[in-house]
Amino acid sequence: MPIRTIDEIELKGKRVFIRVDFNVPQDEKNNVTDDTRILLSLPTIRFVSEAGGKVILASHLGRPKGKKDPKFSLAPIAERLSQLLEKKVALAMDCIGEDIQKQIWGMKEGEFLLLENLRFHPEEEKNEEAFSKALASLCDVYVNDAFGTAHRAHASTEGMTRFVKVLTAGFLMIKEIKSGEGLSEPAKTLCGHSRRGKGF
Repeated sequence: MPIRTIDEIELKGKRVFIRVDFNVPQDEKNNVTDDTRILLSLPTIRFVSEAGGKVILASHLGRPKGKKDPKFSLAPIAERLSQLLEKKVALAMDCIGEDIQKQIWGMKEGEFLLLENLRFHPEEEKNEEAFSKALASLCDVYVNDAFGTAHRAHASTEGMTRFVKVLTAGFLMIKEIKSGEGLSEPAKTLCGHSRRGKGF
C-alpha cells in the first residue's frame, strides 16, 4: 500500500496532530542554538494551517525521565516557531487531559498549539495504551513528520496510531523516505503501514 501524504487528506476544520522532532540543542539560558529541525518541519506545519486544520504539534525534548522539568520545557521552541511562522504558537500546559482537550476544541482553523514535552509522562516511552488513547483523543488526523523518531515504538509514534482513523505522513517524512533512507520495520508500523495495511 502506498503511504498517504497530507495533501491527500481533507484537513479543513480537523484537529490535526503532527508528531514533529523538536529535540533541538539549547544553551544554558534555554535559547535554541540550532533550529534546523524546526525549519525542516515548516512545510508540513504551514500546509496544514493553510488548509484550515487546527495544528496540534507534539514532540519530546531531552530526557526529563518522566517528570516535569522546566529545563526541558518546549516554551523556547514555541517562541522560536512563532518567530519563524510569524504567527502565534500557543504552548499547552501539558500534552493530555481535559483542559488540553478544551483548549483544542476552542482553536480556530489554521491556529497552532504546541503540546508540552511528551516525555514529562513516563507512559510516552513505555508506549502505554491509556496514554496512547489520551493522545489519540485530541485529534481527527494523525501526521508523522518526525523521521528521526520513526524507529521508536513510543505512544506518540506507534501507540496512538491504533486509535486514530486517519493516518498520514508529512512532507519531511516522505522526503526522507524518497532520499533512499527507506523505512525500517519498526518505522513501517508507526502509522499502521504494515500492521493494518492502511498506509500512513
